[in-house]
Formats: sequence, structure tokens, C-alpha cells
Amino acid sequence: MTKFYVGLGHEQFPPDQLLEQAIVAEDAGFDGIGCSDHFQPWWEPGESGQAWVWLGAAAHATGEVQIGSAVTAPVYRYHPALVAQAFATLEFLAPGRAYLGVGSGESLNESPLGMDWPSGEEQLERLDEALQIITRLFAGERLDFDGKHFRTKQAYLHSRPRRTPPIYVSAFHPGAAELAARYGDGVWTLGDPEQAPPLIEHYKEACSDMGKEAGEIIIPGTFSWAEHDDDAFEGAKVWRATLPPEYYVEDFHDPAEMQRRAQQQIADDEFKESAIISSDPAVHVERIEELEQLGGTIVVLLNASGAAPVEALRVYGEEVLPKVRSAVSSR
Repeated sequence: MTKFYVGLGHEQFPPDQLLEQAIVAEDAGFDGIGCSDHFQPWWEPGESGQAWVWLGAAAHATGEVQIGSAVTAPVYRYHPALVAQAFATLEFLAPGRAYLGVGSGESLNESPLGMDWPSGEEQLERLDEALQIITRLFAGERLDFDGKHFRTKQAYLHSRPRRTPPIYVSAFHPGAAELAARYGDGVWTLGDPEQAPPLIEHYKEACSDMGKEAGEIIIPGTFSWAEHDDDAFEGAKVWRATLPPEYYVEDFHDPAEMQRRAQQQIADDEFKESAIISSDPAVHVERIEELEQLGGTIVVLLNASGAAPVEALRVYGEEVLPKVRSAVSSR
């Protein structure tokens, strides 16, 4: 059965409001919670709560949902050994519930801390080394690692939980999908009907070549609900700044300029097509079913409902998730 997680955006809401959303999301019946892990928002004015601190609070505020990052980038801002330590700690606080989402990051979050944003090839190299370090520390190794980008000297997780948090690797191209197969417990990819199927197939083939079963297939989407369609759109439109594809590979790290550029490039209709924006729960049900049919075993739905974030989660609990699950189970 497909699982449905809610994505909570530190870019849009302050941490205390996100904590309320996490509690309501669990009550609404979501299977898991993921939060963005950013130093900056994609726009200004925005928010930028620290994900790891928040995850600890959310672990104690909830009781059953899976909980983790969507996603953490151990490429510069975070040393991979600290990532391993943080998510091992989260597993102690939420036994059986923690997971680690990992990706190669964006200049938006790394450049403000002093990084010269690298080529795509170097981003992949850094992610490869980071995953080596994290998985080896999770396995209990006392690690000397002398890589091109990262080093450790007798690094060791002195507090190591019985269960290793699963690692879901964000992949938008074949090289990252191969890393997901090699090191991860699943792949996190685009909810795009043209791009997702070939990348998922590449991931599965890479798993097969390594003699292992494919893990979770994680498909993301974005939704905004309000009592009126116009309010649903107005509440979510800041997320337009996430759509220009160059923001994910090139050196863009000025949130205000990124928003201005996105407003020039991305028309209202294009943005509305990219997300589920409606006052009608039936529209949300239909669009989520389309995401699920891309082959996801987990669908992560970012709550971009700026006009009514808590009410949107309650509507999902009462009128959206039950119908989606019923449709999935009837196939």
C-alpha cells in the first residue's frame, strides 16, 4: 500500500507553526512527515528554521509517524559525520520512525556559508563521499576516510541506535540514481510524468545490477487548499521561485533575485499546473492519484497552503486521504 507523507516547508512557515502542523498532520492520518532542510528560503521575505533542531521537537510532539529530512545536503554546510550523528540521535528520540533524506543541495544554501558552488560532477563526487561516510558510520565503523572532499580521523558514532535510519537519496539524473542504488534504501525523484519513469527504471536496473531489491520510490508533490481557489493560489504562489530548473544546478543564492526571476519566467498557469491548487478536495484526490500512478511507494505532499495551513491538513484527513487510499486499494 502506498504511504502518504506530508512535507513541511521551513521556507514558508516559522518553526512553531510547523510544529502545530506536524501534530495536526499525524492526527489527519499522514504516514510520515518530512521537513525541508535549508539555510535560506527561495524568496524574501521568508522563513528559515533549522531542520535538525525542529525534527527533535517534532519527534517528541508526535508518536507514530515516520519523520525525517526532505532533504539534507551533506556537501559543504554539513560534514557527513555530523549528519550521521544527527540522524542516529533522531532515531533514539523517535525509535523506528527516523529517516534521512539526502541530496546534492543547491547554491541557495551552501554559497552564503562560503562555498564556491561547484560543477555538477563535483556535486556528485561530494554526495558519493558523503554517503560512504554516513553508511559506514551507521554500520558501526571507526572510520579513517581520506577523500577528495571530506576527511575523517577515527570518526565513530558513540551513540548508535539499534535500528539504522533508512537513507533516501534525491536523484534527478542517472548518476544520482546509481548512488541511491549503491548506498540508499530508496530513491527520491521528481513527480514529473515524463522524467520520473525513466529515472525510476534506471534506479531499479542499478539495484538489480548490484544484486539487491529496489527500495522505496518517493514521489513529491505540492498542494494548497483554501475555501476559495483564489486564496489557495495566493497562499502558495511564493513557491513559484522553486520552478526554474537552473536554480538546482547553477550558482543562484539571492532569494529576492530568485523570486523576481521566477516571476518573469513562470506564468501563473504554469505554476498552477505544477501544484495541486484548489478549494475542491476532489481535485486534490485526482491529482494525488496521478502522482501515485508514477510508481511511488511513498508520496510526499508539501503543504503550501499559506492561506489556511492547519485547516488544509484537516481537510486532507477528512476528505482527501481516505478517498485516495480507497482508490489505491481498489486497484
